[in-house]
Amino acid sequence: MPAYAILQINILNRENYKEYVKKASPIVESFGGEYLVRGGKSEVVEGKWEFPRTVVVRFPSYDKAIKWYNSAEYAPIKEIRETNSEGNCIIIEGV
Repeated sequence: MPAYAILQINILNRENYKEYVKKASPIVESFGGEYLVRGGKSEVVEGKWEFPRTVVVRFPSYDKAIKWYNSAEYAPIKEIRETNSEGNCIIIEGV
């Protein structure tokens, strides 16, 4: 059963955030992840959506998604994201 990492992001430092985007992709892919949404045009049609950038990554399983997020490979890259943005992240099992 697939799982999804869904992130809402507000970029605080665009120049430095570009480094995160560049370095995150190969690590995501090494855990079987595939970007389904990575920013793009959007409109809040109901409720509150706290931050303007949304990212959705599909992983082959919940276990793979959790392993990616907690991996030693991703830790220094995640730090780049956290230093240059604010946001929310959820990992959720799909159907």
